[in-house]
Amino acid sequence: MTTPPPQPFPYAEFDGRPATEEDLRIPAFLGYGHFTAMQVRDGKVRGLALHLARLDAANRELFERPLDGERVRGLVRHALDGAGVRDASVRVHGFLSPGDEETTVMVTVRGPARKSAEPHALMSVPYVRTVPHIKRPGEFGQTYYARLAARAGFDEALLTAPDGTVTEGAITNIGFWDGTSVVWPDAPCLIGITMALLERGLPGAGTQSVRRPVTLDTLSAFGSAFLTNTQGIAPVRRIDGTEFAVDEELMARIGRVYDAAPLDAI
Repeated sequence: MTTPPPQPFPYAEFDGRPATEEDLRIPAFLGYGHFTAMQVRDGKVRGLALHLARLDAANRELFERPLDGERVRGLVRHALDGAGVRDASVRVHGFLSPGDEETTVMVTVRGPARKSAEPHALMSVPYVRTVPHIKRPGEFGQTYYARLAARAGFDEALLTAPDGTVTEGAITNIGFWDGTSVVWPDAPCLIGITMALLERGLPGAGTQSVRRPVTLDTLSAFGSAFLTNTQGIAPVRRIDGTEFAVDEELMARIGRVYDAAPLDAI
């Protein structure tokens, strides 16, 4: 089969066919849905089974029906072929239009992305997402506070509960280093795929990985911190007025664990 020339980004397909104006009314006017975001390299994805499990679990909770992983894989392959690329940022969305029996799957394809490895500064904000374990579009609060943080000179917002409990970044998970263990905040949040891969792989690399509550007033107890999402891993240099050292050895160790996670063919 001849590979088509690359299409302008973003490229979108609905249930395996190029998006029409009618199709695009679904995400425009029906905000109730879910998605997962992945980085594809040479037609492969780290943690693909976790992405498929996330989509199926969210679909069952929101729409009371499964979302078959093999169907999703086929639709992603088709969209990559349609866009004429093998390296990309891909999002898979699930929607259920009124009266439909089967979930509509929208796959969007953009250029590949990688998180900047430069140390990040975070501004804490008083916000916790509703039903945080489901990844979903149109999250106003996250976007609002992320923009507020950017206007204040920060790289990202750090979401916190009313009592100061740290939950997650606006588009990331956050981990802390206490000198012996990687500590993930034990709080309502979305467990990102990169975080899940690290939780799985760190113990085998000789590094403890634990979950326990973290609050803004205990940040100084940690020597360093880092962010994770599907685009990669980056150190944290500051949260509000609390400075963190960049632990190069720790970042290298975490990077090796992530790189060791296998790339799965879509």
